[in-house]
Amino acid sequence: MEYQQLSNGVQIPVLGYGVYQIPQEDTARCVTDALACGYRLIDTAQSYFNEEQVGDGIKASGVPRDEIFLTTKVWIEHYGHGPTRRSVEESLRKLRTNYLDLVLLHQDFSDVYGAWQDLEDLLAEGTVRAIGVSNFMPDRLVDLCSFANVRPMVNQIETHPLYQRDEDRVWMAKYGIAHEAWAPFGEVRGGLFTNPVLEEIGPQHGKSPAQVILRWDIQRGTIALPKSVRRERMEQNADVFDFELSEQDMARIADLDTKTSSFFSFRDPAMVEWFAHMVEERKAGSVAANEKKAW
Repeated sequence: MEYQQLSNGVQIPVLGYGVYQIPQEDTARCVTDALACGYRLIDTAQSYFNEEQVGDGIKASGVPRDEIFLTTKVWIEHYGHGPTRRSVEESLRKLRTNYLDLVLLHQDFSDVYGAWQDLEDLLAEGTVRAIGVSNFMPDRLVDLCSFANVRPMVNQIETHPLYQRDEDRVWMAKYGIAHEAWAPFGEVRGGLFTNPVLEEIGPQHGKSPAQVILRWDIQRGTIALPKSVRRERMEQNADVFDFELSEQDMARIADLDTKTSSFFSFRDPAMVEWFAHMVEERKAGSVAANEKKAW
């Protein structure tokens, strides 16, 4: 495994394993398999509802905790000075660990500054080794960098050959923020695995389009977080350190950029309303569950 240094000196693997949308019943096995395949970065989130299973998988793997770079993300319903700390403490309990290597704010909505103050405090205490954000567009990222006491060390954003995020990268580089890629394969929405350019480049190196994409990420200095529930795919995705793409290869992949998300815009007011509505629904569900327990 290769590593990249964050702005505070912490070393992070350049390739990680993401557990988004992996069913709870499969998560522990997948995490154990990923660690057996050589992954040392495991990326989860409070909103994935599988932190406990990630903790189970890490324990079952037998890999020492200090060899694993463990990331979780704070969901927006837990934003604010106080609630964020309590939510991270709950994540620590679920993950069966007394520290986290990286904690991110999952979205740039709600009380970002109150939440960030809690992350700064946890960082200063040593409960968290690095802090950052996810899905922050350049304007919100620069705002946080300009007024917070500690700048984010990571921004995890949708990134793949069809949405390369060049403008975001300029601003992240200016503020010393590492670029992490979620959905590095675009969740196959754009047909990347059958893209003619990637299919042509792959055989020249004895690699698949998926491996070409991950190698492209690594050569751009991007930390990639592929996901698979199949061990053979995990092994294939991890096998990207024995070849190098040429300048011509990189240029051809650069030409694939559509500058358009494969999912949705975080600047769409309707999407902001959707996120807010989801938080209210989850709050209502939690209240109903607590009332049921009281009875």
